[in-house]
Amino acid sequence: MRIHHLNCGTMRPIGGRLISGGGPARLVAHCLLIEADGGLVLVDTGFGLSALADPVAAVGGMFVRTARPVLDAAEAAVTQVRTLGYDPADVRHVLVTHLDPDHAGGLPDFPDAEVHVHVAEHRAALARRGMADRNRYRPSLWDHELRWSLHDVDGGEDWFGFPSVRPLDESWPPIRLVRLAGHTAGHVGVAVPTDAGTWLLHAGDAYFHRVTIDGTARPPLGIRLEEASTQTDRAARLTTVAKLRAARQAGIEVFCSHDPVEYERQASTRVEPPPTD
Repeated sequence: MRIHHLNCGTMRPIGGRLISGGGPARLVAHCLLIEADGGLVLVDTGFGLSALADPVAAVGGMFVRTARPVLDAAEAAVTQVRTLGYDPADVRHVLVTHLDPDHAGGLPDFPDAEVHVHVAEHRAALARRGMADRNRYRPSLWDHELRWSLHDVDGGEDWFGFPSVRPLDESWPPIRLVRLAGHTAGHVGVAVPTDAGTWLLHAGDAYFHRVTIDGTARPPLGIRLEEASTQTDRAARLTTVAKLRAARQAGIEVFCSHDPVEYERQASTRVEPPPTD
C-alpha cells in the first residue's frame, strides 16, 4: 500500500505573523491518496475545480476574503490524481474529515466515488441551521448526485481511546474513521495503517498548528482565534486535543490539515508519476 501526501489548496490568510508566528501566513490543505489493491482512497479533497469557476459559490465569500485561497488548478486533487498516472474514476472511496469547503470542495470532481462521512456531519451540512453553518457548508458541492455512505462513529470500537469504525469492507486496508469531536458536528480523523506496522492519523481540523500537539508552546494568536471561532464544542475540542497528545506519545503519527510544516515533514517528495516497468 502506497500513501501520497498532497497539498490540495494553498491559502494565504489575512493576519500574517498572527497566523504564522513570523512572516507571511501560509496554510495548506493536506490530503492523502492511498493506493490499495482495489483502487484509490482519497482522504479529504481540498478545493475542487468548481472553486476556480465560482469561488463564492464553492467556498463562500467570507472564506475567500479571509482565508484567501490561491485556487490553483494544479493543486486540485483531481489534477494530482492524473499527474500520478491515474484516472479520477480510479478513486473508489473518498473519506472526508468534515464537509467544510477546504476539505470537501473537490467532491464534484469524483462523481464515481463513494463518499464516507459521519452521519451527524452530513445532517448538519444539509440542514445548514444558523448563520455559522450557512457560511460553513456550501450546497453547490453536493447539489449533484453523490454516493453517500454515512457512519455513526460515536458508537464505534475503541482505537487508542477514540471511538472509531471501519468504513470499508474487508477487501480494503483497515482504515478507520476516528471521532475527533469539537470542530464541527461530525468531525472525524482518518487512521491509516502503514506497511511498517505503524499508524498515521489525519486529524483534520482538530487542531491547526503543530505546537498544539507538541506541547512546546502556545500556537500563534491568530491560530487560537481561528480554532475558537470555528469550533462547535469547546470542551469537546480541548478533550480531543489532549487525547491526540496521548496518541502521539503512544507512537501514532498525528498531523492536521493546515500546518505547512507538518505537511512538508510527511511529503518528502513532490507528486510524481509512479515508475513504469
